[in-house]
Amino acid sequence: MEPDQVAALFTRADDSYLCARWGRPIVPVVFGVDDATLAVFKGAIEAVVTLANHKMDETDMELGANLMVFFCRDWDEMPEVPHLEKLVPDLVPLVERLKAADANQYRIFRFDEAGAIRAAFVFLRMDAHLEQVSADTLALSQAVQTIVLWSDQAFRETSPLAVVNDQTVLRPEIANVIRAVYDPVMPAVAHDPSHALRLSARIGMVQ
Repeated sequence: MEPDQVAALFTRADDSYLCARWGRPIVPVVFGVDDATLAVFKGAIEAVVTLANHKMDETDMELGANLMVFFCRDWDEMPEVPHLEKLVPDLVPLVERLKAADANQYRIFRFDEAGAIRAAFVFLRMDAHLEQVSADTLALSQAVQTIVLWSDQAFRETSPLAVVNDQTVLRPEIANVIRAVYDPVMPAVAHDPSHALRLSARIGMVQ
């Protein structure tokens, strides 16, 4: 990928540049699904974590689990989840905004003192659209969108996924970006657009 293509993935709507990766092992937990779907989600997360050459763990010393995925049928179910308001400040106003926007998904990230990701919360409302998406595709999509802090505009035009021989897979160029972001020589967080030049160079070296 060219540097400007890489930069677009991390340039936000206000033109600021921000790229961050996880600074600790990922400990996922999924609420509101059956065991089969749970296994699919954990498998997708593990696959993307392996791609990034990052780590998973059984327990996060601070939070217990640090990647939490919540499924619901209606946004009003969210404030009823015990103790969720302690993890997600202003939960009730957030729910009202999601209802007003008729949103079916939302992600929140929390960061450590260095700016690396320390936690992520994913909320999925199973509306008519999401019900048409297979568990495999939905799981892979969410795993990809939480392994790195992408721009809020990164995938509005083009999905990070593609269909090959009836199988949903991660687009190779996005996989290469993820690998480059997690390269040990790269910083855990970057605010300068020159970071995209370094990412592009790392991608070129791998290829």
